[in-house]
Amino acid sequence: MIRQYFISFTVVLASFLTLVIPVAGAAEETQYFPIASSRVGPYSAMGTGYYGAQIDYLNYINMNGGVNGVMLTWQECETEYNAVKTVECYQRLLEKDGQRIVVFDTLGTPGAYAVINRMAEDEVVLAQYGYGRTDAADGRVWPWVFNAASHYWSQIAVKMKFMAEQEGGIENMNGKKIVHLHIDSAYGREPLPAMRKIAQDWGVELVEISIPPPGLEQQSQWLQVRKEQPDWVTFWGAGSGMNSTGMTNAARVGFPRDRLIYVTFGAAEEDMFPAGDAATGTYAMANALPGDQFPLVNAIKEQVYGAGKGNLADESRIGSVYWNRGLGAAVMWIEAIKNAQEMHGKVGKAVTGAEFRDGYEALNMTNERLEEIGIMGMVAPFAISCENHEGAGKFAMMQWDGDKFVQVTDWEAPLEPAFIRQLVEDSAAKFAQENNITSKQCS
Repeated sequence: MIRQYFISFTVVLASFLTLVIPVAGAAEETQYFPIASSRVGPYSAMGTGYYGAQIDYLNYINMNGGVNGVMLTWQECETEYNAVKTVECYQRLLEKDGQRIVVFDTLGTPGAYAVINRMAEDEVVLAQYGYGRTDAADGRVWPWVFNAASHYWSQIAVKMKFMAEQEGGIENMNGKKIVHLHIDSAYGREPLPAMRKIAQDWGVELVEISIPPPGLEQQSQWLQVRKEQPDWVTFWGAGSGMNSTGMTNAARVGFPRDRLIYVTFGAAEEDMFPAGDAATGTYAMANALPGDQFPLVNAIKEQVYGAGKGNLADESRIGSVYWNRGLGAAVMWIEAIKNAQEMHGKVGKAVTGAEFRDGYEALNMTNERLEEIGIMGMVAPFAISCENHEGAGKFAMMQWDGDKFVQVTDWEAPLEPAFIRQLVEDSAAKFAQENNITSKQCS
């Protein structure tokens, strides 16, 4: 009887384990992300806010059950906003515990250029959140690279549209002078193809002045600005040191800050505060608006930081420009995973790089969806397609009032979006021809 009982117990136990083990395996399903951060060096204010928000959002998703039960893991590597170290981090982060990354975010144009040609071979999405190589917005030539949300050529076109509005119309731009004051890097030069063409069409004199990185020495360049006496200055800097130095030098040479427009990577609270009163009146572009009034921002503050799991040491930075921008980028990752799971019949399972790419390309961030997530108004609504990897192509203009940013325009597109798109397609086609690339056929 004892022997029979043991046999019966063994059969029942085996049956029980057969039922339990798959459930345990499903609970262990994970999706691995890389955090190629830049928390040290002259660009640390950007990196700590941006990547801090990404980690905060990944934590938030895990605390709410993951992505249809798939839990998120990540590993961080410090790039110091250096292209060589970005490549090293890419290699180091590429795989962990047998799982390959599906997305990479360098938060910098130099780093993006350094790894961009690896994406197709490695089947990893390069998510350029408002930076990077602009003609990658043509998904037929660059199927693994995305500019969402919006790229530099659209941004400079929106800036020049704003100038024209302030001057009373495009006809009044004829004979005006614009100085493009920029860091001497691929990032600083990225808007120039579109800027030169618009300036030529409008009869604007464009003066290009470069500043050697990290951009803390600008006296001679601002003396040249004073000599040129431009009507407008576009400042294309990076790092709070360079950006705040730009405003203090503008004040020193007497250039009005309400004729100075900063790029998105100079449009953060950390860029303005160090300049003190010299920053007041400066215009700046946004592809993610600041504020902690958005429901998702509040939820992360309450749940993640309330549980002592927040990534930022200074909680007052929650809702700042760089933090909200990092949040916007991470939201797109999770939406892409959800899309990929549904598209490939893998709800509740991790997705591959190719599946994630499909999900990213299917992003359709309507106002209704943004409201459901809790960030409506923080970013412009957008959709991505096989051909168009830019997304919204829209920016909002802000102005610093000495204490905070004040939004002065709605989400604005270039005066001629088709013109900017044609520049993108021409540039991408030229690259494809020079490198013997067969463009993807989009249905």
